[in-house]
Parts: sequence; structure tokens; C-alpha cells
Amino acid sequence: MAETIAPTRSNLLARRDQLKLANRGADLLKRKRDALIGEFFDLVKASLEARRELTKASQEAYLSLFLANAWDGPEAVKSLALAEDATVEVGIEVENLFGVKVPLVKPPSFGEGAAFSPIGVGAHTLDAAAQFKALTVAIIKVAATETRLRRIGEEIKKTSRRVNALEQLVIPGIARQIKDIRSVLEQRALEEVTVLKRIKSKLEARDKETSGGAG
Repeated sequence: MAETIAPTRSNLLARRDQLKLANRGADLLKRKRDALIGEFFDLVKASLEARRELTKASQEAYLSLFLANAWDGPEAVKSLALAEDATVEVGIEVENLFGVKVPLVKPPSFGEGAAFSPIGVGAHTLDAAAQFKALTVAIIKVAATETRLRRIGEEIKKTSRRVNALEQLVIPGIARQIKDIRSVLEQRALEEVTVLKRIKSKLEARDKETSGGAG
């Protein structure tokens, strides 16, 4: 149901101020959306690159595991895997990007596992361990990039909805109210002018009658 506004000059001035504010708000939101879209496409490129790195790291890791099993034996690989029971620490910060809070994930660090002697451990097994650490880094990078991408994509949608609401509903609604109020005020002004003309005509006619009677 449309809001009924009293057609007064004060309401007209208030609606004009609201219209300016709504237009300014829409402009700021569009600038924010454009900036986020630019960041979004940069992240799309980064995400594709991270995916390519993940594919490469995965292929190299599993190839090195295959070679380690073939050259050093499954027992040696399992033995190192048990000894290398290290923790993976991932630091996460919150970054304010054009007013949007997005996670900023730092490269992971690997804690020390149980102590082991590299003597007797085959080179292929050590290489496999290193390759799987690289694979872990690649997985975390993809997850971090795509999380930022999803968060910014959601904010772009939200900002676009706000812009559409302002441009398609709020601003046209205020503009209609201004038009209606102006129409009523102009009609009133016209009626007042008409009334004043009638009064003036009556006064002039009365003056003529008075002047004629006196002569």
C-alpha cells in the first residue's frame, strides 16, 4: 500500500532531500559493486592458477609416492609416515575489503613430528614426504582463494539487490511523491490566483459603482 503524504511544502522539501540521499546512496553502492567485481575477476584468475598448481602438485606427489613404494618399499614409506606425524598450522586473519570482511589465509607451517633418523630412509621416500607437504600447501591455497571468491560473490549479489531496490523502488517512489505534492501545490496556487482575481474584479466593480453613484 502506497504511503500517503500530506501535500505540504515542508514535505516537498523533505522528499527532495530524501531523493538526493537515495541517489547518492545508489551511486556509492554501484561504486562498491564495481570495485568488488574487479576484485572478483582478479580472484577468479588466482583461483584458476591455484587449481592448476593443485593439479600439478597432486600429480607430482602421487608419482613420488609410487616411486617411493617401488624403490624404497612400502614398509619404509609407512615407517616415515608414522615418524612424520607433524601438525599443520594455518593462520587466518580478517581483511576489510571495500567494507566487506573476508578471510585472509596465510601459508601453512608444519610442526615437528616425532624425531627420526634420515639414515636408511630412501631418497624417493624423503622426496614423497616433501611433495605431499607441497600438496597440502596447494590444497589450502585453493580453499583460501575460493573462500574469498565465494564471500565477495555473495557481497556483489547483496549490493546489486540494494542498488536495484533503490533504483527501481525507492527512488521512483520518492520521485512520484514529489510529483504528486508539486501537482497539488501548483493546483492550490492556481486556485488561489483565481480566487484573488475574482476578489479583485469584485472590488473594482464595487469601486465603479461607488464612483458612479457619487457623480
